[in-house]
Amino acid sequence: MSRATAAAFFAAIESGDIDAVRALYAPDAVIWHNDDLVEQTVEENLMVLGGLQRIARHLRYEILRQADTGDGVLQQHILHVGLPDGRDFGLNVAIYVQVKDGRVTRIEEYLDSAQRAHISRFREALAD
Repeated sequence: MSRATAAAFFAAIESGDIDAVRALYAPDAVIWHNDDLVEQTVEENLMVLGGLQRIARHLRYEILRQADTGDGVLQQHILHVGLPDGRDFGLNVAIYVQVKDGRVTRIEEYLDSAQRAHISRFREALAD
């Protein structure tokens, strides 16, 4: 069940279906990132994902590894993003997706710190 929920979650992000992402989140889910150490609420995260959808020419998750944890899924992937200026980049990510009753309750996302320049460009594009 956890893998199916994670697959549906990432497919909804790829397709830009923010309502489907919202439906897959538990109302009190928490989203944490290692690059800023901030815990986001569902609504805060949906704002970021909506911004990403507005600026990206395309989004695609290339899943490299996935493992069940009992209460969720550990996944390693490359998020391929096409920016409006024509640049493309891949962001290496390891992510833990905690699932309960078919809903995402917590995400812990670890971004490759060697890719800080890409992350900064992405954040700048979101701020525009």
